[in-house]
Amino acid sequence: MTGTKTNVKEIGLYINGEYLNSSDNATFEAKNPATQEVITRVSEATNEDVDRACQTARESFENGPWRTMTVEERSVKLRRMAEIILERKEEIAHYDAMDVGKPYEATVGHEVARAANNIKFFADFVEKQGGETYPMGEEYINYTRYEPVGVAAIITPWNVPFMLTTWKLGPCLAAGNTAVIKPAENTPLSVSLLGEIAKEAGIPDGVVNIVQGQGGTVGTALTTHPEVDLVSFTGSTATGKHILKGGADTLKEVSFELGGKAANIIFEDANIDKAVPSSIRAAFMNSGQVCLAGSRILVQRSVLDEFLEKFKKAAMDLKVGDPQEKGTNMGPLVSKEHHHKVKSYLEIAKEEGAELIYGGGRPDLPEYLSNGYYLEPTIYVHDNPKARICQEEIFGPVVTILPFDTEEEALDIANDTDYGLNGVVWTENLQRAHRISHAVRAGTIWVNCWFVRDLRVPFGGFKKSGIGREGGHHSLEFFTEAKNVCIALQ
Repeated sequence: MTGTKTNVKEIGLYINGEYLNSSDNATFEAKNPATQEVITRVSEATNEDVDRACQTARESFENGPWRTMTVEERSVKLRRMAEIILERKEEIAHYDAMDVGKPYEATVGHEVARAANNIKFFADFVEKQGGETYPMGEEYINYTRYEPVGVAAIITPWNVPFMLTTWKLGPCLAAGNTAVIKPAENTPLSVSLLGEIAKEAGIPDGVVNIVQGQGGTVGTALTTHPEVDLVSFTGSTATGKHILKGGADTLKEVSFELGGKAANIIFEDANIDKAVPSSIRAAFMNSGQVCLAGSRILVQRSVLDEFLEKFKKAAMDLKVGDPQEKGTNMGPLVSKEHHHKVKSYLEIAKEEGAELIYGGGRPDLPEYLSNGYYLEPTIYVHDNPKARICQEEIFGPVVTILPFDTEEEALDIANDTDYGLNGVVWTENLQRAHRISHAVRAGTIWVNCWFVRDLRVPFGGFKKSGIGREGGHHSLEFFTEAKNVCIALQ
């Protein structure tokens, strides 16, 4: 790739099986963060458009065939949807590389397959679910049913737009609900395809709807709408608080996956040669724009020098460049505003006395990428775990290495944060692995690995990292209402 001119794609709202202009014909633009080229022009929903989408989803839920289909009938259509996603994987990955700035190779090779599996998994999983029976002597018997809730608002972030949308849409549809999806405004491309993919798969019109626009207007209109029963949101903790307040008047159920500041703990008995490449991936995948990023690396002092030497070398070997180009490991940050925010932490680090080990500048890139929002992988060492760069979610390719001496000190540092989404432990000591995993207050702990996902297990955070859990039956519990039926036998 050498920066060839991109055709601007026009994207409409998707409501009741059709792509439409907004009611006032307003649009907004999204840019390629690698070049600042305009890549898409998007219809921006008004309150009237959001209302129409929500009313359509309600009508489809109450009077359409989706809710009353058998589980098997719904699952056939969802499995077809997963097949279509795989058939279009190059297109989806290309769009995510363009508007997120993430490397195409990683997206086409992993994320799109995972997105398809998000749909297929819940199509299969829901078929295996059942209810319970509770006899009461010879006089009564109770049994349970799990019924769809209604209309779900699905609000997804810009860092992994397509995959995280299917992660929510899969269980939502498998349970028999209808959905109104709001993608992030700066990454609208790939999610916009879900309307036509659902239609091609035979999912009835009105079941899947997509409204585009700013979170403060479109998002607020959606999360406060009286016809919305559920809100499933992934994004910042601040936005989660806003949604929770907005939905209080209508008692909406919420599932939130929010911010993170994971501790990646390297003990002296760790296999450093395994820990380094995984820690590089945890720090710099998607330019560090990952809620699960291992952005606080706690290293036992006895192996600090060895780890630093190998980690720095691995960071220097990363190829930063055009997301569409083969071999690229890191692309740009997603937007001008986010680039400015991440770079502001470099000044904060300097003021706080952090030691810069590597990075902090703009990489040497071809001329056609000169306007892109790039930042080198950046590594600091800091002795103060209370420093802002050790406490606040930077959400960029910036990591802080914190030395520690004892297991107790490592735990104190790991738990000294408002967040609790995940953590990583590197040790060859089995007892220590269990001990630390139990003591770190986070929703997921990976031992001697990172970002290994099983869709059956619970996913979510402690403290300010979220509310509720997703995955397996946890997702289905959120997207269903449990009903007890009591039958008199005499």
